[in-house]
Amino acid sequence: MNPHAPVRPAVPASVPAPVPAHVPVLVIGGGQAGLSVSHYLGHAGIGHVVLERETALHAWRDQRWDHFTLVTPNWQCALPGHPYDGDDPHGFMNRGEILDYLERFAARVRAPLREGVAVERLYLRDDGRFEAVTSAGRCTADQVVVASGGYQQPVVPRCAERLPAGLVQLHSAQYRNAAALPPGAVMVVGSGQSGAQIAEDLHLAGRQVHLATGDAPRCARFYRGRDVVDWLADMGYYDLPVHEHPLREGVRDNTNHYVTGRDGGRDIDLRRFALEGMRLYGQMLDVRDGTMRFAPNLGAHLDAADATYNRINASIDEWIAKLGLVTAEPASTYQPLWTPPEEAASLDLAGAGITSVIWCIGYRADYGWIDAPVFNGRGYPAHVRGVTPQPGLYFIGLPWLHTWGSGRFSGVGRDAEYLSARIGARLAQLAGAAPEALAG
Repeated sequence: MNPHAPVRPAVPASVPAPVPAHVPVLVIGGGQAGLSVSHYLGHAGIGHVVLERETALHAWRDQRWDHFTLVTPNWQCALPGHPYDGDDPHGFMNRGEILDYLERFAARVRAPLREGVAVERLYLRDDGRFEAVTSAGRCTADQVVVASGGYQQPVVPRCAERLPAGLVQLHSAQYRNAAALPPGAVMVVGSGQSGAQIAEDLHLAGRQVHLATGDAPRCARFYRGRDVVDWLADMGYYDLPVHEHPLREGVRDNTNHYVTGRDGGRDIDLRRFALEGMRLYGQMLDVRDGTMRFAPNLGAHLDAADATYNRINASIDEWIAKLGLVTAEPASTYQPLWTPPEEAASLDLAGAGITSVIWCIGYRADYGWIDAPVFNGRGYPAHVRGVTPQPGLYFIGLPWLHTWGSGRFSGVGRDAEYLSARIGARLAQLAGAAPEALAG
């Protein structure tokens, strides 16, 4: 045990009941990943408890804006024992529908859940058991599944401290709707999935939007008569394991493509937004004296996003040609609707009437509370399909844990089933079962 390991502050909503002194399996995190693991452990009769520092599924309830929708079609929602059961499989559930779907899943799982219990430290004891120091007491476990995800700490750059005091600043997790912001223009920093969709939400609400872009790629919503997700599913992309991906583990660092499921689904084309009055900039570099400065790479960002868009469509064209399919629409290539007349190097925020800044530059993982020799030089857990080098310690719910769907409703159940089988095999080993019990 490292006595100097950082401790996460406890933030229980109320005083919870004490945690068990010992459980065979401890699951940390009560989101869809942790509940999926609980589903399989429960069906296998494996004793476990799920600890959640806030409330189950709180991120979906508390960290999504009002007009949030899925960006993947509803048919891809395949949590264990709970596939999508609505009447619009090719639609995109909105925030309320997602919550209903997840709450019904939680009710079906009936996990042994303790809410309001923060795990402040996790370490391996000399006797081989794991010990969790929690806000409700200490708990030992033979095995632990970390299902807290990879998005714990919202990223806000230090230069935000130099913004004028009167500006409203929000992280994307705090944004709800345009009406909740003060009157005036809005600066959105970051053009990944959240940034692009929040910029669109503000734009549709009639706000003057300034968007500092990043290097996120984009994809078409529909192509040749079908949702692009349908095509990629047929092509096997969503079943491709990370070790067979051309980038291998490097794909975990990729930024998600921006697209939207709003109003039945459509492309997000920043060039079209620019034609409609949105102001676009390159990457934000700094803020000083009320002025935001940008890199001269707006054109490069737009060109790279469009190149990815066309490359995905071209791969679909190849698939269609290979199978000799007849489609409702012919092949096509996106042509830019707008090009930047010049690259703005800076912007006087007050002069532009900006009253709010929304930071949409992601999250950092926070694993400082885990004292185990499983992290690489970047602080990311080393694992193969969620199984770490430390026997009995597992991770789930991370992007590309095994496939593209690992961090989504489409693939987390498959990962949970795999880990639960590994957990059962190790419990048999710990109980002195024959070696053949470890198969699989």
